[in-house]
Amino acid sequence: MKNIIYISLALIGLSSPIFGETYVLDLEKSIDIAKVKSYDMLNLKQNLKIAEFNLKSVTSRFKTHVNLDLTTPEYTDKINKFVDTAGISYSPVKLLSYESALTIKQPLPTDGNISIISGMNNYDDFIRDKRSLNMSTQLQLTQPLNSLYGYNSIKSSLKQAQLGYELSRKQLKRAELNLVYNVTYTFFNLLSVQKREEIAKLNLERQNEAYSIAKNKYDAGLIKEVEALQMEVDLSEAQNNYDMSIIDQSSAMNQLKELIGIEFKDSIVLSSALDYKVVLINTDKALQLAMDNRLEIREQEIQIEQNKINIKRQKAEGMIKGDLVASLGLNGISEQNRLTGISESVNYAYNNLMDGRKSFGIGLRVSIPIIDWGENRALVNAAKAQLQQSVYSQEETKRSIEREIRDLVANLNSSLKRLQLLEKSVLVAEKSFEITRQRFSDGDIDSQSLALERERLNTSYTSHLSAYITYELMLADLMRKTFYDFQRESLIQ
Repeated sequence: MKNIIYISLALIGLSSPIFGETYVLDLEKSIDIAKVKSYDMLNLKQNLKIAEFNLKSVTSRFKTHVNLDLTTPEYTDKINKFVDTAGISYSPVKLLSYESALTIKQPLPTDGNISIISGMNNYDDFIRDKRSLNMSTQLQLTQPLNSLYGYNSIKSSLKQAQLGYELSRKQLKRAELNLVYNVTYTFFNLLSVQKREEIAKLNLERQNEAYSIAKNKYDAGLIKEVEALQMEVDLSEAQNNYDMSIIDQSSAMNQLKELIGIEFKDSIVLSSALDYKVVLINTDKALQLAMDNRLEIREQEIQIEQNKINIKRQKAEGMIKGDLVASLGLNGISEQNRLTGISESVNYAYNNLMDGRKSFGIGLRVSIPIIDWGENRALVNAAKAQLQQSVYSQEETKRSIEREIRDLVANLNSSLKRLQLLEKSVLVAEKSFEITRQRFSDGDIDSQSLALERERLNTSYTSHLSAYITYELMLADLMRKTFYDFQRESLIQ
């Protein structure tokens, strides 16, 4: 009864009107659709965009930055408190201020920066009834000296961003190859289910024919009742297997729809025969391709590079540090009556700026570590130990990949031989079944012998199908593990 309910639901689902698109799919088209519509790929492409933006952000640090700060205006009305040798005093403050500052800053590859700062501020003092306006232009240079011989932050940040971007690109490519494998697996799973449905249908037709022959023989008194009943049971089992294969096909079809990103209401028609290309894999070539292209190895190389940067940064913490600071500027001041026009105050301040005395300054600040009781040296040694760990991990990864590729190539070559052998086995099983069926029809053998031969034929079909799918999946697995398509003889870019 349960099987009847399942079958009814499946038939209702298969007979329901479909309002979506119809996709005629082979493996290549399934993969192309998945690369565009799969949610996994959509998310991974966003990860690549994030890495691109992070790299752009870091490279932008090398470019000239311009900032404009404005205060337009700010009014202050309060009582200020002053404490000096004469005691405490209070005075009212009423100010209306306008301020502007333009900063042009150019980072230097030496981790320093050079800046031009121009600004103007105006204060209207309502208590003293005065207007004070100040104009200034200043050229500044700041240069950390330890970045010249120790750790350069801006270059290291750029290197880290470049490594991160490269890693994201390789992760996207690996995810794309994993997606190709998953689509291949799901596609062939659906193909397998459909072929099994065809086998089940063919088996049902043959069993139906055998049952008719047995029934006629029983009616003619040529076989016992138990043989006729056994044929009826075999027919019922064949019918049940066929009905369940229809349900399995619907489930496998929905899995493929979900993976490649099409709607469940869409329909799929597979266009694929059990054809394959004989590919002979050279183990040494596969190993070299894997070592050149596997993301795990590059990840370890990047980790080693990052550890080297960390060692350099940590060593710089124990070095003599110094900052060279230099500035050259001009100032112009105007103090007029508050009722004086703003343009007149600006002209006066500008003339004063051009005629006034130049200001300059230069300084060197130095920090010398004298005693830290070996703290920084311990941290440097810890960073070196982490570097050695990464080296060991890289060697372990290479050995693991070599074992994996050797096993996969060996299994792939063995799978190809098995597939070719089973192709011949199918032909032999088909001929043998035709002979057995004719002998049963002639009355030379009983129904049990026919059932055994039919089961042998079905096993031959399913074994060949399984070997075909295993071979195709191993090729897809080898492609994602070497970044090389051995069927087309092309590198995956």
